[in-house]
Parts: sequence; C-alpha cells; structure tokens
Amino acid sequence: MQTKKLTLMAVLVAIGVLGAQFIWFPAGVARAFPVQHAVNVITAVLLGPVPAVAVAFVIGLVRNMLGLGSLLAFPGGIIGALLAGLFYRFFKRKGAAAIGEMIGTGVFGSLLSVPIANLLMGQEAGALAFVPGFLASSITGALLGWLLLKRLNKHTESPK
Repeated sequence: MQTKKLTLMAVLVAIGVLGAQFIWFPAGVARAFPVQHAVNVITAVLLGPVPAVAVAFVIGLVRNMLGLGSLLAFPGGIIGALLAGLFYRFFKRKGAAAIGEMIGTGVFGSLLSVPIANLLMGQEAGALAFVPGFLASSITGALLGWLLLKRLNKHTESPK
C-alpha cells in the first residue's frame, strides 16, 4: 500500500510541475499557477495533510531547481496544502478542502510571502502585495481541484 501511495504522490508532483508550464496567468505582482492549488486539494482529499504538504514542497523544489518557479511557491503551496488537508480531515467534505486551500494560500501564504520577497528575493513588497494574486490563483485552482474530485467520484462510484 505504501508503494501505491508514493506512486500517486509522484504522479501528482509531475502533474503539478508540468501543469504550471501550461496553465498560468498574470495576477498582480505575481503569476498564478492554479494547477498547484488543484493538486493540493486533490492530494489533501486522497492522501491527507502530511502527504499534501510533501507533494506541495516537492513541486516547489523541482520547479525552483529547474528555474521555473520562485521562492514564493513554498509558503503558498505548503500552507495551502496543509489547511486543505486539515479542513478535509475535520469537515469530511471536498469543498472544505478547497476552502482550506483558498485560505491557506490566499491569505496566510500571501502574507508569509512578503518577508520572503523582501529579505531573500530583494523585492520591495507591501504587507498586502501578494494577496490579490494569491487569492486569484488559489480560488481558481481550488475550484478546479474540487470539480475534478467531484467528477472522479462520479466515475468511481459503484452502480446501485
């Protein structure tokens, strides 16, 4: 069972890394990568909060190592994945995972990105500089992940 879980995590990492190259849009001072948020929601529901955090971290790490991302992928992705997993665990609803992703990335991740941008990236950023972009990205991606999970559920349910 552990091999199956790790394989699913690897596939989700690949989707997150590749999807970021094909689906993105400008969002304020940042670029929005909704596939990352969709993967966070899907991983949180299918595997739980700890694997969701691991997948988000590895996606951010691989994208940064390939020169395809920025350090801002870490706070948004990791906190969004954690809250998506915790909200799903607590409320047992896929929509709760999507809301956790939106709050985790759109609010907490964007606020934590400010000191990272200022101290590590040399960018001057105000306290709320990343909130609009991170919210746009996380709302779009979380809704995409939620819709995919609903669709997946329809195809995996046994006939009655």
